[in-house]
Amino acid sequence: MRSITIHDAFKDFDAVMSNRQHLWDRFGEIWGWPPEDMTIEQNIVDLGWHQKEFQLRSSFDFAVMSLDEKRLLGCVYVDPPCETGTDADIWFWARQDKVDGVLEPDLRKFLIPWLSQNWPFSSVTLNGEVRHLKDVEAS
Repeated sequence: MRSITIHDAFKDFDAVMSNRQHLWDRFGEIWGWPPEDMTIEQNIVDLGWHQKEFQLRSSFDFAVMSLDEKRLLGCVYVDPPCETGTDADIWFWARQDKVDGVLEPDLRKFLIPWLSQNWPFSSVTLNGEVRHLKDVEAS
């Protein structure tokens, strides 16, 4: 996992549009994304914005890549909190095509300890569900 940049635009576009319905089911109502008619140009703009937010340290978008870096497998977004009483909003997704839907649960299992150990968060919203990370450390 690493920060996403505009250089990932074609890989990201393939992952997003190949999994559009899954992403729309998760993000459509809250973000209106990804639109059915999204273009590669719009995707480049989106990734440029995410790259700039990362540089400004206002929000963080990570690309989940295959080991050979040839395919983007998903994304993790670490954003300022919308919920009072949480430290961040974390949204993530993983490809459903060509991986039999097993990557997303594995990504979730990875994220909980990663967030708890590497970020100054005690409570986050993870894909819309409040998680108390300090409780996770104790279990």
